[in-house]
Amino acid sequence: MNENIVNVAVLGASGYTGVETIRLLLQSNKYHISAMSADSKAGLNMGQVYSHMRNYKLPSLLKVDDINFNSIDAVISCMPHGKSQEIISSIPNNIKISDLSADFRFSDINLYEKTYEVSHKAVSLQKEVVYGLTELNRAEIKRCRIVSNPGCYPTSVLIPLIPLIKNNLIEIENIIVDSKSGVSGAGRSLKESLLFAEVSEDFGAYGLARHAPEINFHLSQHFESNVDVTFTPHLLPIKRGILSTIYFKIKDDYKLKDIKNCLSKTYKNEQFIDVNEDYIPSIHDVRGTNLCSIGLAYDNNTKNCIVVSVIDNLIKGASGQALQNLNVMFGNNESEGLINIPMFI
Repeated sequence: MNENIVNVAVLGASGYTGVETIRLLLQSNKYHISAMSADSKAGLNMGQVYSHMRNYKLPSLLKVDDINFNSIDAVISCMPHGKSQEIISSIPNNIKISDLSADFRFSDINLYEKTYEVSHKAVSLQKEVVYGLTELNRAEIKRCRIVSNPGCYPTSVLIPLIPLIKNNLIEIENIIVDSKSGVSGAGRSLKESLLFAEVSEDFGAYGLARHAPEINFHLSQHFESNVDVTFTPHLLPIKRGILSTIYFKIKDDYKLKDIKNCLSKTYKNEQFIDVNEDYIPSIHDVRGTNLCSIGLAYDNNTKNCIVVSVIDNLIKGASGQALQNLNVMFGNNESEGLINIPMFI
């Protein structure tokens, strides 16, 4: 094995984010998948779990406790919240970790426990963690051992809002976020509410209290007082993608052009963030990619600025951002494994 190749263990490999992580890693020659876990499917190979993986040479699925971490350089954990923290706390501290769960997204442990209704069992690790919005926390990510990747909804909201709040361009009262996601965001576990007959030809709101705390917490880190957005997620009858429509008032001294200029300046050198001045993007523009595409408009009647932010929830909202952060941690080209043209169809 080339000494420059990073040996990776993928935990929770049988879920949607797990298999997307594997697909992205297979596109890179900088990483070698050395181990994969899926406790409920231990002993199987990935081709038995996902038929499209049957022709790739991959290690068999193991239970997490059976992984030998002595030969592992990095872990991408796709385990659910509540489970990830205990597993990560047992991983040797010479291994870099990119975690997709919610377990380390809050430095405020009480807020985490209140939001997810579980006890935090790895509080001592929190000081090692950096919140993984790559484009905004790159310097800290480069130096850290553990990255906590943002949730998919928060990713779509925080990327456009943080620069605007940080630069004091917008009113923080009455920010409204209306988000829609494909059903893959709910995971692969069998749930009656996610059956085809339940989801197809339907559209509804769900999980109203789950994601706003993460959004508010991280927005407030960039302002002198608390920021409380009104956030409503909806489930679309599609497989993947998130479209977030964000409404807010621009401060009196500024215009829409200042909003455009702020976002364009902040992200001008970012290959995975696309700021559009004359185009409102849709999910087709980002499906299958690590791109966040942002469009802007102004409502002359309500005097509201409207920002539309779209991502692929499984890539920029999960596995792609996790790999992007791992690239930063290991000094690889940030686009390693992540160059994909949008899948329009």
